[in-house]
Amino acid sequence: MQTSARLFCFPYAGGGSVIFHGWQASLPPQIQVCPVQLPGRENRLSERPFDRLEQIVETSMRALAPYMDVPFLFFGHSMGALISWEIARSLRSAGRPGPRLLAVAAYRAPHLARLLPPIHRLPDSVFFEELAKRYDGLPATIAGDPELRRLFLPLLKADLAVIETYTHVTGDPLDCPISAFGGLDDPQVPQNDLASWSVHTRAAFKLRMFPGSHFFLKACRSPLLQALSADIAEAVAC
Repeated sequence: MQTSARLFCFPYAGGGSVIFHGWQASLPPQIQVCPVQLPGRENRLSERPFDRLEQIVETSMRALAPYMDVPFLFFGHSMGALISWEIARSLRSAGRPGPRLLAVAAYRAPHLARLLPPIHRLPDSVFFEELAKRYDGLPATIAGDPELRRLFLPLLKADLAVIETYTHVTGDPLDCPISAFGGLDDPQVPQNDLASWSVHTRAAFKLRMFPGSHFFLKACRSPLLQALSADIAEAVAC
């Protein structure tokens, strides 16, 4: 079936394109799922990860430009939500067409002040402890293996630096609709903070909450993709 739109998917801190494995089968067949693979992970493990959002936005805009020849949409989880939001704003500033839909998950509205102190400059052992406390713990394979922890440390610290050095600049709301998704038990991103995304769009805003904490997209993948599929169909039809 011919592609009518593309869904660019941006991962959370420390994550890669594998997060979105299997999504294509659960979304409308005419929507091509395009996971964005950032440096420093999976098949780009040998590359130095970016530690500033501006670097990610500029590089992603160049890399994705050839694939924006059809209507497109953004989905981002946690750090990925921030990335997709700023790419959408940068596209508008450049006078280029933006996404038909901005779908954000597990990330507070970008204008809200950060409440927790930064951790990306902490000593390694303390950094891992704080990271585990804030974000549902580390995968057992990493937490129990010093070599894996050493391997993932530069990436995790760089990704946290992306989030923690971000400064929001006030601007006009986007013209595309925004859909926000969150976990009911996420201590870092309460429902009210997700609802605050509504001020960043002139179009429709939807908020849906699912059982689970920060990484609810794993356990609730099916209902999340059902909701996302409905929003994509509505956005592409406009």
